[in-house]
Amino acid sequence: MNGRERVVRALRFQQPDRVPRQLWYLPGVEMYRQDELAAMLERFPPDIVQPQHADLYGRAERAHGTPNVVGRYRDDWGCEWTVAEPGVIGEVKHPPLAAWSALDQLTPPWEILTNADLDPVRHFCDSSDRFVNAGTSLRPFERMQFLRGTEDLFIDLAYGDARVLKLRDMIHDFYMHELELWAATDVDAITFIDDWGSQTQLLISPDMWRQLFKPLYADYCRVIRDAGKFVFMHSDGQIEAIYPDLIEIGVHALNSQLFCMDIERLGRQYQGKVTFWGEIDRQHVLPYGSVAEVVEAVNRVRGALNRGQGGVIAQCEWGNDVPAENVTAVFEAWLE
Repeated sequence: MNGRERVVRALRFQQPDRVPRQLWYLPGVEMYRQDELAAMLERFPPDIVQPQHADLYGRAERAHGTPNVVGRYRDDWGCEWTVAEPGVIGEVKHPPLAAWSALDQLTPPWEILTNADLDPVRHFCDSSDRFVNAGTSLRPFERMQFLRGTEDLFIDLAYGDARVLKLRDMIHDFYMHELELWAATDVDAITFIDDWGSQTQLLISPDMWRQLFKPLYADYCRVIRDAGKFVFMHSDGQIEAIYPDLIEIGVHALNSQLFCMDIERLGRQYQGKVTFWGEIDRQHVLPYGSVAEVVEAVNRVRGALNRGQGGVIAQCEWGNDVPAENVTAVFEAWLE
């Protein structure tokens, strides 16, 4: 069974020969631990791969500088990021919409879509027997924070400022165009992301989330499913309140911070309804735990979520401060 077949069977709850695996890693691992990373990928080849985007999108006119190195850089939308530690993404310290008066002059980076060339994706898919999952830039809530500033955006949402809706709709329109480009390719799945949870609860009320943001994700799911592809989503934090909503609108695989929630309850309520796309605790266990504690965490996840019929992907994230032996322990434990 090859990687593509294995992942599809997991997504359809059709008992793959083993749990599919995927390793995520922070920029610092790729930048400073290349030998360790190469050895890990050789020993545990991932079943899920992603086309590299650097040469697929057009050049962004507002982008400037180098991401993930100490200093400042601007992204495609003109948001200025400050990086204080090498190998991390950083934070937006000076959002372009700190004053709402700038909203009328704001435009999305249409040039990266107009000048995109996704033709190489066809060859990438044809030449691989692994499951191809396209990452996108779709992250409406986070993009709104990058543009407006997190604190101001939460105040705007609390007061019901109508300009929030104008900003949301502008971003959503851009993302729908980006999504249509990917839907026309041969990838097996398309991913969108948005971090919605704090350590203990949703960042806004579930009712507000359902009113303002759920319709956007429903649009993404519709486009992806209509193209015959699987829907993958990532969201950090305690998001148990919106699990049923994400399943309802058609998310096939959900990557969330399981250890912020009651893993056993998630298994009882949603097993067979969504594929749990990872993960293993990257706040405590992976960076600070022993190998035995890592194995214990894997066994907890598989005991709660994996009944042998599929519905689980063995994904974990390799942080800059995570020892290689703990990542190895994750994938060895999944093979036991």
